[in-house]
Amino acid sequence: MNKNRLEAFSDGVLAIIITIMVLEFKVPEGIDCTSLKPILPKFLSYILSFIYVGIYWNNHHHMMHTVKRVNGGILWANLHLLFWLSLIPFVTAYIGENHFAPFPMMMYGVILLMNGIAYFILQNLILKHHGKDSLLSKALGKDYKGKSSPILYFMAILLANPYPAIAGGIYIFVALMWLVPDKRIERIFNENE
Repeated sequence: MNKNRLEAFSDGVLAIIITIMVLEFKVPEGIDCTSLKPILPKFLSYILSFIYVGIYWNNHHHMMHTVKRVNGGILWANLHLLFWLSLIPFVTAYIGENHFAPFPMMMYGVILLMNGIAYFILQNLILKHHGKDSLLSKALGKDYKGKSSPILYFMAILLANPYPAIAGGIYIFVALMWLVPDKRIERIFNENE
């Protein structure tokens, strides 16, 4: 099967997710900068979640460049990923509305962990479908970032109740880790052109 519909649908869903997150903002009553203070936690949670959705979109985009064809399993795994990504607006609003309280911070980590697991499942189904000699397989190599992210999310979930700020720091660290440009797929793709 052709991958174009999968890519178009995924791009559309991710655009809607970002739109839903920004719609959570209510216009402040006042006209000075102090009127923005109450929405600061929501804004900070929005920034982090926007970065995460952007990271998933970017990595999904790169991964799909290595895909020649898809099957039913890949389509369902992609929907599974989109399901977990669609919950990001909810947990973003939850941590922002509750000023990064322990339980909302834990739930944020659970959703991030489930996104990571869903991406891993999709990636592995693509690898299985395309074989060990595929461009994606060559590009991933040992995939240290992919393997360390779920471990860090799990640590943050455990630390969220006693130390929500540390959990938040871990979520920020993982996002920063993925913001560092990863040229593996681009390099392999360019070498094989």
